[in-house]
Amino acid sequence: MARIVECVPNFSEGRRPEVIDKIVTAIQSVSGVALLDQEMNADHNRAVITFVGEPEAVIEAAFRGVKTASELIDLRTHQGEHPRIGSTDVIPLVPVSDVTTEECIELARRLGKKISDELNIPIYLYEAAATRPERQDLAFIRKGEFEGLRETIKTNPDRAPDFGKPELHPSAGATVVGVRFPLIAYNINLTTRDKSIADKIARAIRFRSGGFRYVKSLGFEIKEKNCVQVSINMTNYKGTPLYRVFETVKREAARYGVMVKESEIVGLVPQQALIDTAVNYLQLWSFNPNQILENRLVQAGKSLADFISDVSSSAPTPGGGSCAALAGAIGTALLVMVANLTIGKKGYEAVSEIIKKTKEQLEPIKNRFYNLIAEDATAFDLVMAAYKLPKSSDEQKEQRLTAITNAYKKATEIPLETMQNVLDALNVCRPIVEKGNKNSISDAGVAIYYLETALQGARLNVLINLPSIQDEKFVAEKKRKMGEVYTKCRSLASELAPIVEARI
Repeated sequence: MARIVECVPNFSEGRRPEVIDKIVTAIQSVSGVALLDQEMNADHNRAVITFVGEPEAVIEAAFRGVKTASELIDLRTHQGEHPRIGSTDVIPLVPVSDVTTEECIELARRLGKKISDELNIPIYLYEAAATRPERQDLAFIRKGEFEGLRETIKTNPDRAPDFGKPELHPSAGATVVGVRFPLIAYNINLTTRDKSIADKIARAIRFRSGGFRYVKSLGFEIKEKNCVQVSINMTNYKGTPLYRVFETVKREAARYGVMVKESEIVGLVPQQALIDTAVNYLQLWSFNPNQILENRLVQAGKSLADFISDVSSSAPTPGGGSCAALAGAIGTALLVMVANLTIGKKGYEAVSEIIKKTKEQLEPIKNRFYNLIAEDATAFDLVMAAYKLPKSSDEQKEQRLTAITNAYKKATEIPLETMQNVLDALNVCRPIVEKGNKNSISDAGVAIYYLETALQGARLNVLINLPSIQDEKFVAEKKRKMGEVYTKCRSLASELAPIVEARI
């Protein structure tokens, strides 16, 4: 069984997608991690990214994310509804598979020390990794937020960090690292703009105010939706079920003549939490999880055939952009295979070192292609969602048009990134083509053709999205970038393919 750790860093930026994209890129540059989800909220001015991987890979990826955030996010100018003390505010580690809580605590300490030593950002340990009982509570550590902690960290020994000097990083603040049970970020929006009602309900349900044992909660104003929100962190959905909290919020709201407008889950949620909710409301007391169709399908095992089936369905995603990324992943994987068949093999001792280096360069490119398969489908799903937005008033029409344009921009940038990834692969693979194991040289040739397919497919997806974007500067820049990358890729492929033919 694979050793898997989940990491859910929270970054103090929810209004600049380009910043979060750079942080995500830094995380995904580490081989062995997979991005599961990313969420942004403009009112909270916060982003939550979820990724998983082998323990060592997760620690390196988290560090790179923190480093990038510290360079791009300045807490001195940051404003948002959500409490925060750092550009990377909190980094929870969650044991998922074949990893113990104790091992994750050690990983948290190592990560904290590395961030402190190399980035000069003070670190606090929380939840299961906490060094003091009061620091198990994240709210205690964040008391006063960045502005308050900036002074008290220097004068109050109780606020001293676990790693680093008692002094905040000027712009990046401090970061909290810890180990916890899978958390559900759950928000309930109310049909009122009176924030005091949300505050009262949050106080009624949160543990430190006498509420549920595994609930942390605050009230917020959500200007975008013209309402207030009870924002909830469910720290143990087994100890405090989701449905029980929802029913309590609904009853409390009714006391003030208010109704629940909607609820939402931010990021990922354990399937069992939703199953427990369905069982409770439908009173399925004899229900067995084996009755869930999808569970039986997973048990039967999924394969590439499932992806092909999804592509051939009537749904628009996954489509050509995902298939282009898949072609790139296959091509790069073939190059890595040829490298593995060369390193350490008799007759190739003299080139093993350079082939090994080339393989190490290709691994993150291969992983990025794989992630782009899902990202392309997600990007176009956003386009479809934008078209479904209401358009009754002039304001709604303007908001809808903006959402459509932004969605198409994202849907353009993903295949453009696929093209760039093709260029990155072609730029580094020459040693494998020229010096790789001759018995596998045809595989290297197939790899080049797969990369060309990825290039052409991604290019078509860029071209079809650009006409829907009403931003001439953006369109001109992306056309320029697309043409530049396309020309370079074609030139490299035309050089590499004949080398393969000559070595066969």
